[in-house]
Amino acid sequence: MPDVHHGIDVLRVFCAPDGRYGNELGVVRDGSRVPERADRQALAAKLGFSETVFVDDPERGAIDIYTPSTRLPFAGYPCVGAAWLLDVPEIVTAAGVVEAHQDGEFSWIVARADWVPERTLRRYASAAEVEALAVPPAGVGAPPTPSGQWGRIYAWAWEDEAAGRVRARGFPGRGDGITEDEATGAAALLLTRELGRALNITQGRGSQLLTAPGPDDFIELGGRVTFPRQPDLI
Repeated sequence: MPDVHHGIDVLRVFCAPDGRYGNELGVVRDGSRVPERADRQALAAKLGFSETVFVDDPERGAIDIYTPSTRLPFAGYPCVGAAWLLDVPEIVTAAGVVEAHQDGEFSWIVARADWVPERTLRRYASAAEVEALAVPPAGVGAPPTPSGQWGRIYAWAWEDEAAGRVRARGFPGRGDGITEDEATGAAALLLTRELGRALNITQGRGSQLLTAPGPDDFIELGGRVTFPRQPDLI
């Protein structure tokens, strides 16, 4: 596998107002240095982030997204983070073209919920119940999806229904070392489509995700992104 240590940045996407929390995202700025899918998958596994992005064309915003165990045609927080880092009007993914823009402290994308991998949206009666949940073992707690994989679980509850405030936690259940996602933009898109309204989601330890439904099943997804650093682990 090529040595790309100096070409990798780490962002925190969907940070809280005070800059804490957010989900860490690895970004390989020059994807041509890791052209083979097998090498990209190996590097994503080595880095160990929920997702790692390989930038194939920074001017067009073309990216390739990997978890530690699989390639994804689309994912929410990698697109938000890449849009912020590259400062481009759109992000090109395997699933489709994602519009992007910056608005003050927030980075936004516009994407379709039907690009999102299957998962189980599980509602609870209170935010306290969501916060008290134990992390389920991989493959436990959700029925298999139509594609035959164990369903990812997105647990949520209203904190303030009138204000659209949601408390959530995400359990990917892939068995690749990521037992809980700190912030999951893709699941936020699904929940927004199901509820049909704008949401202000607090996920994980305190990450913040904002959404707003638009026409033709497109949904806005936004959050704060912190300045990148280089990883220490490779």
